[in-house]
Amino acid sequence: MLALIGVLTIATLLFFIMTKKMSPLVALIVIPVIGALIAGSGTDTAKYVVDGITKLAPMAAMFVFAITFFGVVTDAGMFDPIIRGILRIVGTNPVKIIIGTGVLALMAHLDGNGAVTFLITIPAMLPLFNKLGMDKRILVGITALSAGVNFLPWTGPMIRASAALNISTHDLFIPLIPAQICGLTFMVGMGYYWGKKEQKRLGLSSNGFSAIDTTSVHTSHVKELTDAEKALRRPHMFWINIALVVCVIGTMVFTKISPTVAFMIALTLALMFNYPNVEMQKERINAHAKAALMMASILFAAGAFTGIMGGTGMLKAMSHTAVDFIPASFASHIPFIIGIISMPLSLIFDPDSYYFGIMPVIAHTVNMLGIPSIQVAQASVMGQMTTGFPVSPLTPATFLLVSLAGVDLADHQKFAIPVLWGASIIMTLTCVLTGVFPW
Repeated sequence: MLALIGVLTIATLLFFIMTKKMSPLVALIVIPVIGALIAGSGTDTAKYVVDGITKLAPMAAMFVFAITFFGVVTDAGMFDPIIRGILRIVGTNPVKIIIGTGVLALMAHLDGNGAVTFLITIPAMLPLFNKLGMDKRILVGITALSAGVNFLPWTGPMIRASAALNISTHDLFIPLIPAQICGLTFMVGMGYYWGKKEQKRLGLSSNGFSAIDTTSVHTSHVKELTDAEKALRRPHMFWINIALVVCVIGTMVFTKISPTVAFMIALTLALMFNYPNVEMQKERINAHAKAALMMASILFAAGAFTGIMGGTGMLKAMSHTAVDFIPASFASHIPFIIGIISMPLSLIFDPDSYYFGIMPVIAHTVNMLGIPSIQVAQASVMGQMTTGFPVSPLTPATFLLVSLAGVDLADHQKFAIPVLWGASIIMTLTCVLTGVFPW
């Protein structure tokens, strides 16, 4: 009976989120509470909610400080010299232009926000693509690919996967670094391939568009800053901001220091160095508070959901039931299968539905069969709303990406889905070769 209530609770959650009849925040709180009351938990439901929220509090705090930190260094103009430098280096060679676009998207996606990545990358590179007559599907495709393979510990899918299974982002991410390196290498390889195709299509030599004045192409399309943006820029702080970014990422990858502490310190230093004035510090925090608190609120709601599902025993009951239908010998292959199909799952499930509804049941089921549940989470981030998010119609960022470039969504999906899926498969195979999960 408890397993049935659990299934109905998750099914109802998926229905209301995917049909957009409820926001994820509301659905993750209301529906499991109702399920718990039906299951007879009574006043213990409140305890389960608090237990779940308590476990996720450090992770939510990390996200709040991370997104605010990257917002502050972006306001200070950290990306401006990077954009100018990339435009200067790529010249008019299609290979360099496409790879340079990928590198810019990679840098812009440091904050884990797809919309911000697209807003930085596409307007900076689109005029160059238009001027030289290059295929804009490639501009969108390389941007999507670069952002997709860049799943850092504070990005949405990683945070959700960690929250759903109560696993630290450090334990989840570190074994995946070789897979991410392979994904980034694949991105560069695709940039080279697309660049060579463009050279051939446009009948160019390897030197690119030598007949065009490179300087005029670039300087005439540099983004004009508003007066408000100019007032926030701190060009003399560029290297200090870069050093802060390198230090905080290095701390997360190479030490056991809590990511929450790392980002707290990095944010305070970024504010003190760039905006010593107290009022300006308040303004910068307020400017990024909405995005940070929105995600933190969803994480706390997810804590309520996972706390209820675990505390009431619904998750365990569903896993026991599922175990009866899965041969023990097949369990070890489940993470690999999930990794292979994780990218297409982005076209079916939005991140909240998958990571808080589908993945926990699979993870707990295989765990009962002797397979670590973390392997399911690691397999999931090989594609589910990582390589999959820039083509999924379930994410608003996809529509922003294509609209900024003036590319039809269907054309973008036909062009990019095979490549993004290929990246997902390559990273999954890398996980197998490095022993993250078995074949």
